[in-house]
Amino acid sequence: MDELNEEVREFCEARNWKQYHTPKELAIGLSTESNELLELFRFKDQDDQDALLADPDTREDVEEEIADVLFFILRFADLYDVDLENALESKLEKNRERYPKDEYHGSNRKYNE
Repeated sequence: MDELNEEVREFCEARNWKQYHTPKELAIGLSTESNELLELFRFKDQDDQDALLADPDTREDVEEEIADVLFFILRFADLYDVDLENALESKLEKNRERYPKDEYHGSNRKYNE
């Protein structure tokens, strides 16, 4: 994770992009890239989705959008001191409490339903 953060930091510093990377702009970028990933799967049934991921060309498109999402996450975390590993562990612990495995195994119900 640290190596990826450093690589993204160096990339952005070489282009003087910090001035554009406010929390709002990074959140917009994250949302935009997430929606570009979603667009690849829009109106596709499960077979179409599987085919998209099996085809090297369209799989590359998916991987590029996932990489774009990761870029914005890493950049936000680096600039605004978010410890991603700690944040994820904390969220997983909360979700373990909200979604006990015995009660939610095989269920996609939300904890407040």
